[in-house]
Amino acid sequence: MATELEELVEFLYSPSPTEVSEPAAEALVNLSQNSGLAAKMVEMGMINAAIDILYKPDSSIGRLLAMLLVNLTQLDVGVASLLQTGEEKMQGLYVMKLVRSFCRSSDEAREDPFEHVGSVLVNISKQEAGRKLLLDPRRGLLKQIIRQFDSSSPLRRKGVSGTIRNCCFEAESQLQNLLLISEFLWPALLLPVAGNKIYSEQDRSKMPLELGSALSIEREPVDDPEIRVQALEAIYLISLQEAGLRAFWSVNGPRIIQVGYEDEEDPKVMGAYEQLGSMLINSSGTEEPTTETSN
Repeated sequence: MATELEELVEFLYSPSPTEVSEPAAEALVNLSQNSGLAAKMVEMGMINAAIDILYKPDSSIGRLLAMLLVNLTQLDVGVASLLQTGEEKMQGLYVMKLVRSFCRSSDEAREDPFEHVGSVLVNISKQEAGRKLLLDPRRGLLKQIIRQFDSSSPLRRKGVSGTIRNCCFEAESQLQNLLLISEFLWPALLLPVAGNKIYSEQDRSKMPLELGSALSIEREPVDDPEIRVQALEAIYLISLQEAGLRAFWSVNGPRIIQVGYEDEEDPKVMGAYEQLGSMLINSSGTEEPTTETSN
């Protein structure tokens, strides 16, 4: 099988994408769904090859290569390869390039070759090394990623929310770095769970401008319950830290959670609201967000 995989990789470099490289890329994406074959691909340097081809000026199989990276980074060895672990001078370069492309490519285009990068970022942020790279303030990667949270692409939005949530598992040791980007972080976490109501001027006056402005107008609801759960879990992880809890109160976060809960109908999301509400009571002695839905 190794020989066949090597041949498919060679086909990726073909200058005739519709005839050779595209079918080869499709075959590799399909084969990489098998964890054993995916591990073999990583061992033979498939991630290096995928990045190399992805950034060739005439590459036309970018979407397929990004899908291949999603499958390969479901393995620990795949994440290590993409992070370039052990390559001191090069470590993080691949991820920086992918984040830059993810944030620059337009999701309004007919085909968005980099939207699957969001899923790659979720995969690498499941590991501590990946989270530390994304949270490194010198690189500013998470700040770039977060700004895609209002993308029109559901796949992009889910990638962003999953990545933020995973990075918040580092809140105990990286809270300062998370709060450094609070201008972007709180809207990304709170708007999906704010419900559909227009907030009163009194409520908005206790919020930062970027949050209050968004809640002063009618909004499209975030239909994906997984995104709402991930946002609530991220807020919960931040608020477990004393300074994180203070920051949450400073943006009138508890009021947003209260209003959002009143509009929520999904049982799993309601459970995430209730977990956060219980933690707020236990940690600050404040009133619990209401658990009665409005009529």
